[in-house]
Amino acid sequence: MKNICIILARKNSKRIKNKNIKSFCGKPLIYYSINLAKKSKLFERIIVSTDSLKIKKIAEKYSAEVPFLRNKKLSNDYASTKEVLNDVVDKISARHEYNIFCIYCTAPLLIEKDLINALKIFKNSKADGLYCITNYSHSPFRALKKKKKFIFPISIKNFNMRSQDLEKLFHDSGTFYIFKSKFLKKNYKRFSKKTAYYFLPKYRAIDIDELEDFKLAEYIKKSNL
Repeated sequence: MKNICIILARKNSKRIKNKNIKSFCGKPLIYYSINLAKKSKLFERIIVSTDSLKIKKIAEKYSAEVPFLRNKKLSNDYASTKEVLNDVVDKISARHEYNIFCIYCTAPLLIEKDLINALKIFKNSKADGLYCITNYSHSPFRALKKKKKFIFPISIKNFNMRSQDLEKLFHDSGTFYIFKSKFLKKNYKRFSKKTAYYFLPKYRAIDIDELEDFKLAEYIKKSNL
């Protein structure tokens, strides 16, 4: 089965202006996702889904396809990743079944072996989808909530337990996914009973959302960690 890479890059990021094309170690942030996909040599096509002519121009400069601009309905804060991926699959008339890789622009610390090894896991497990996951920095079972000027644990019982005795949980790294195109089209939900995972070390799983994340990821990239 062939592989298609879809890179999501809408404009009007809320917390960091023009985040997806902001200079990161001397190149637009989107460059790293495109270059990663190219260097992995896994993909028949590398497609960027964007609603921005400026992003389209930059993406094409680095040899990605931008066959259309995403419509406004799929460019707001409420559009789901699954809806956007299906939009691309529909518009490129992908009649055959494909493995659809979704890579975010905000994952410049990924390396080729992440995609290559994740695809091996995906195929070997015969999964419908694969999520790239990582550890929580602190157990969510010991979370605190604020109420006016004070804080309270969400669970006194859990807060009094040793952290190593609490169940180990993970979270979506927000870097990349793999889905069978058939699963994307037929299922409303993004999870099935056959959802595999690829584990990413936390220092390479920074989801760039705030300026602080951006600076930390850039420091790690420059340090070649």
